[in-house]
Amino acid sequence: MARLSVELHRYFFEEERSEGVVLADIILLAGERIFGFLFVFLALPSALPVPAPGYSTPFGIVICILAVQLIAGAQRPWMPKRVMNHPIALSKVQGILKAGIPWLEKIELLSRPRLTYICKSLPGRVVIGSAIALMAISMMIPIPGTNTLPAMGIFVTGFGLLDDDGAITLAGLVVCVMGFILSASILMALWFGGSSLLDIIQNWRAQ
Repeated sequence: MARLSVELHRYFFEEERSEGVVLADIILLAGERIFGFLFVFLALPSALPVPAPGYSTPFGIVICILAVQLIAGAQRPWMPKRVMNHPIALSKVQGILKAGIPWLEKIELLSRPRLTYICKSLPGRVVIGSAIALMAISMMIPIPGTNTLPAMGIFVTGFGLLDDDGAITLAGLVVCVMGFILSASILMALWFGGSSLLDIIQNWRAQ
């Protein structure tokens, strides 16, 4: 199959599309790469270093539902009809992809099938799904700083799934761990009145 960047450019820029894009049509585009494709596509708006307000919470919910299905061993995702048929403005999707496709192309230069058992084995998919679910929950938190890094973790991990590239998937899991630490630190700072996670760990070690 063609590279994801090529497929997205063809589908959204070269072919005639209606003004409202629905998830059901995007799923048909993904073929067998469905879970990785959806994780990459849905995380892209929040992972990009450009403003994309309004996407993190609804896309985070969808990503979390998909991650649970990945953990359960599903081969094809199930989504409510309302989600599958909810239109997204074509102009917004194209704006995001104009910024996102160059990033995809850079990762595609490094991506190839390797360490495939990480992506295909049940234990590997359980770990991957659990990490993505946690990052999706972080994306839903309406607090600055809890969206971008977790979305990057989902994006990179999903890209590894897309090409059965265990090395890139492991890199994505490392980003997920960093996203978890950052989000936990921000939430603890708010809860404990300015103390970050690192401060709490240092105080605990000093005792």
